[in-house]
Amino acid sequence: MSKILIKRRTLIATGIAAAVTGGAGLLVPARAQGLAPTRSMRGGSNNYLPGAPIVDRIGNGGFWMTGTVRRAGDGAPLAGQRIQVWAHTTEGHERDPHSHGATLTDATGAFRLEMPQIVPAFGQPHGHLAYDDDAFETVFLRPVMASSKDTSLSAHFVLQPA
Repeated sequence: MSKILIKRRTLIATGIAAAVTGGAGLLVPARAQGLAPTRSMRGGSNNYLPGAPIVDRIGNGGFWMTGTVRRAGDGAPLAGQRIQVWAHTTEGHERDPHSHGATLTDATGAFRLEMPQIVPAFGQPHGHLAYDDDAFETVFLRPVMASSKDTSLSAHFVLQPA
């Protein structure tokens, strides 16, 4: 009999807990509110050169620029999107054409481009990235590195259809 009481008490306690949390909306599946588009960052378009070529790597490499590209709203990964990268590096200034290059996102919306080590410009080590195609609104990013000794930098785009 005591085994039945424990089971009954457990069942009652579980039912009460479910009713309380269900009333708070915790039993309802989460609903996406929509993924907001990325806004261009101040200074992101500095020294931008439209039409940088798609390259396997910029210069002699040694540093990795990585990130993802997703669609605003549903967050779906966007394959085949062109992302331009440029920076002040050990091999040139961010205004130099040889310091610019572009890459395409893969099937998962990820991109990765090797480039020379980024060095501080105006006191901060930072990179520049741009999405500049016609299908989505243009976005310029200027992420700052935590340390000039970092060997990678990541930036993520959420694009709004044009």
